[in-house]
Amino acid sequence: MCGRFAVTGDLDFYADYFDVGQVAAEPLRRSWNVAPTDRVYVVAEREGERTLQTMKWGLAPDWAKDSKDIHINARSETVASGPVFRDSFARRRCLIPADGFYEWGPAEKGRTPHWVYRADGRPMALAGVWAARKGADEEEWRRGCSVITAPADGVVARIHDRMPVTLPPEAWGPWLDRALTGAEAALSLIGADDPETLMEHAVSKRVNSVRNDGPGLQDRAEPETLF
Repeated sequence: MCGRFAVTGDLDFYADYFDVGQVAAEPLRRSWNVAPTDRVYVVAEREGERTLQTMKWGLAPDWAKDSKDIHINARSETVASGPVFRDSFARRRCLIPADGFYEWGPAEKGRTPHWVYRADGRPMALAGVWAARKGADEEEWRRGCSVITAPADGVVARIHDRMPVTLPPEAWGPWLDRALTGAEAALSLIGADDPETLMEHAVSKRVNSVRNDGPGLQDRAEPETLF
């Protein structure tokens, strides 16, 4: 799964890095501990143009009775067929920028958190889907996104059985293309990134609390400082 990640670049940095044609977002504060329901940067296609916008991390399908019925993750095995994500996967795929993500080891090892990041220091492009919803008493559309996860590979497999799907630059265009509605073609892009580009190390359990933030959360923790 993916339950926390970090986003510390500014608006202009992500607009340039993802080569967007339109910025439709307000700057967000930097966060080393992004949590579900936080607003995050999202790269999506709108009217044929790549755009950078913000959405809540947590997708609520338009037919859900309650906007609080959110989903922060979508499993790659069912994202194309399940009722919650099927329409979004066909027409509303997105990229979610992240410096890296946190994952927790198994319970028998004390649920130690680990920071997972690219070896070259570049941002990750997490594969996601989004949806828009407007309740009966609401005037504006509310957009939310989910991170797609898949069975873990590479260094992450030593920590957890699942991990976020990341996409390399050559897959960004096809992934965002709203004209690409075939499930098989879109699913073929999942797994395009090389898991060997990732590194990880244990960090302090301070990251467990959403009240804690700051670059120190990513510091390597020795066994005696994990707590």
